[in-house]
Amino acid sequence: MNEALERLWPDILAHLRTYHPAVCRQWFEHIQPLSIQGGVISARAHSPVHRDYLQRQCLQFFNEAGQAVTGRLISFRFLGPNDKDARDAGAESERLQDLRQADALVINPDYCFDNFVIGENNRLAHAASLGVADQPGRMYNPLFIHGGVGLGKTHLLQAICVKILQQSPSSVLYYISCDSFMNQFFDAVQAGTMADFRHKFRDVDVLIVDDIHFLTKRDRSQEEFFHTFNALHQINKQIVLSSDANPEEIPHLEARLVSRFRWGLVTEVLPPGYETRVSILQRKAAMRSLSIPDDVIGYLATRIDTNIRELEGAVVKLQAQSLLDKQPIDMRMAQLAVGDRPDHAGQKPTIHTVITAVTEFYGVRLTDLQSERRHRSITIPRQISMYLARLHTCLSLEEIGGYFGGRDHTTVMHAIKTVDNRRKTDQEFDVVVGSLHEKLVHNGRPA
Repeated sequence: MNEALERLWPDILAHLRTYHPAVCRQWFEHIQPLSIQGGVISARAHSPVHRDYLQRQCLQFFNEAGQAVTGRLISFRFLGPNDKDARDAGAESERLQDLRQADALVINPDYCFDNFVIGENNRLAHAASLGVADQPGRMYNPLFIHGGVGLGKTHLLQAICVKILQQSPSSVLYYISCDSFMNQFFDAVQAGTMADFRHKFRDVDVLIVDDIHFLTKRDRSQEEFFHTFNALHQINKQIVLSSDANPEEIPHLEARLVSRFRWGLVTEVLPPGYETRVSILQRKAAMRSLSIPDDVIGYLATRIDTNIRELEGAVVKLQAQSLLDKQPIDMRMAQLAVGDRPDHAGQKPTIHTVITAVTEFYGVRLTDLQSERRHRSITIPRQISMYLARLHTCLSLEEIGGYFGGRDHTTVMHAIKTVDNRRKTDQEFDVVVGSLHEKLVHNGRPA
């Protein structure tokens, strides 16, 4: 790296973090700046997947950062680990794009197996995906992953792509949406170029199709995909499909396709539980080099229980708000990120407001309640917190227990029963619990 670029590079990354935080990733720190010549900054990514992602998704942001920092018309070019110059980069990129050209979906290097959080909701789907990536065409063929929106199907599909290309860079892999398959098919029919279309889809080592349920009601597309599937399967080329429903539940899908989709392994991903949501938030924050306090992580995991995309969206909002306010992330930002108004009296209490009320009254900390400590000074407020959380929130027993150091549902049930019984026999205790209950009912948060 020449001296001029060495001075500029930290400022370029700082500009990106300030003005384009949603784009920034922890691995940007591993990009190697090489040279600046003729208004072009050359930088090396540590894999072809990272290079292609930077080129297709981040180029405009790096160009803007370079121009802002230097005050000159600057552009970037990204090289892979073995690219020697622009011609090599172009040739390699062209080879990967016979990985099926600009129609292929962008592979995000963040969506690798190392960044996938495994829970009871996705354990089989993860194991199957890893097996397919290690032995394409020999483990489960096809691999059919189904589940609701934002539950990690796309992450698994892209993780398969990343691992296969890491292990076998020469593999011809085509990762595409079902919608693109159909559009290309109709364009080829109209243009009379079906031979080219079939070459594109059938001369591959791995075909990965996202949202295959969109084939529904498309008779001609189903016919063509049926033959594409057969052509690949007969020569042991790997097929991976994702859908929002299992094959039998996709409406108007031909029986012969349903049968073939079930030839390999059909596996489902379900919504993540509380502990998995906590781990996902921690992982998403780490990928962005973002520091989020544990109580904020717990609050978000409690409030957002639908899908992973909403969890990631909350992390992005927190990052933007923190930069805007020039303040570290705190609970107020978290409440704003999920649409809660911290100053609004009467809103439904969250588990955080329940715990805050109890810990302030008893003078203990959240970490005490989450610890293994069994002293009465800790167990009593812990049990009251569980009791009030069950009373005031919609959380399951499992989710409440997860917030208190991963305790199981039987522990929560015991706490609720203990508090309920003691209120009947201990008047002073009943008054304390009753006053905390009333504070939560009337304020929606601790005063």
